[in-house]
Amino acid sequence: MNLLIISSVLHIKQENQFFGYAPYVCEMNIWAKHVSSITVVAPILNGQPTDIDMAYHHENIEFIAVQRFSLLGISEIIKTFALLPKIMFTIFTAMSNADHVHLRCPSNMGLLGCIVQIFYPKKPKSAKYAGNWDYEAKKPFSYKLQQWILNNAFLTRNMQVMAYGEWQNTSKNIVPFFTATYSEKSAEVVEKDDVRLGFKFIFVGMLVRGKNPLYAIQLVEGLHKLGKKVSLELYGEGVERQSLQNYIENNGLQSYVFLKGNQNGEIVKMAYKKSHFVLLPSLSEGWPKAIAEGMFWGCVPVALPVSCVPQMLDFGNRGLLLHLNLEQDLASITSLTSDGIRMAQMSGDARNWSQKYTTEKFESAIKNILHS
Repeated sequence: MNLLIISSVLHIKQENQFFGYAPYVCEMNIWAKHVSSITVVAPILNGQPTDIDMAYHHENIEFIAVQRFSLLGISEIIKTFALLPKIMFTIFTAMSNADHVHLRCPSNMGLLGCIVQIFYPKKPKSAKYAGNWDYEAKKPFSYKLQQWILNNAFLTRNMQVMAYGEWQNTSKNIVPFFTATYSEKSAEVVEKDDVRLGFKFIFVGMLVRGKNPLYAIQLVEGLHKLGKKVSLELYGEGVERQSLQNYIENNGLQSYVFLKGNQNGEIVKMAYKKSHFVLLPSLSEGWPKAIAEGMFWGCVPVALPVSCVPQMLDFGNRGLLLHLNLEQDLASITSLTSDGIRMAQMSGDARNWSQKYTTEKFESAIKNILHS
């Protein structure tokens, strides 16, 4: 079986290997186990892989590079229209030669893939909609368009769309799905440090406004002002790093708030194991891996109720749902930190729930998608 992957993920070629964002490539390597060849249509850049990049693992992989494009600004739109004919022709040709088409949505390339796949109603197809499926959530028009096309069983046929969470008013195309990072073999009950030594918080994600890392810092700062012994480690990079660093220095938080930058998965895993809480006040998510990963290691999740987050946290029974009201959110966290029994129960419930979603279960679900 030749698997075609259409993605907007930026790739790097080095010594006949293709690298991309590690969580994405790690997932695609699971797909790769069950096909004889892979074709990837995606943008490629010059450069060196970083700690958050990973290589595809397959002996028979073809990479078809397309130019990166966007719709942000007049000049970019004009450039995109000039590029579209060649990119669309590339996608049409690749789909004609594929046995199974897999789209990564929502994205620019995903949108083009959604349009082209309409002309291949008999070809087996799947799509990973990694964003927020909630119809009521604010999202770019292109995201809504992809969602509409994928959900439309007349335009989109022979398609299984993996969407995070369970939603009403979906067509037969939509399959409630999940993602996974850790295996069954790695699952364990982690003994956390005594909270009398301090409550440890972790944030994992890009340092961009959408992920809201400043609010995570302000929460921990607020707890410190209330007399709680706390610390926060933030893992990730982004355009907000310098402003966050300035905030930490200007407010004297250097002794308990630390920017750790991009780190490999093993380092982040060890940080989860040491942490009592995983913070993610993100304004938009699909399936927030940082929350699921933290829960896997017994961290109590603290997150905004976006996308399927309320379902993941059992609507507040195995984690805290934020309101973006600092006083109210501080009161909720303070109350929990003062109740050791409730906190231990939440930690255990979070771990037990997340450890059901292992890479073995994920691989089994992928096999069903490919061979159904």
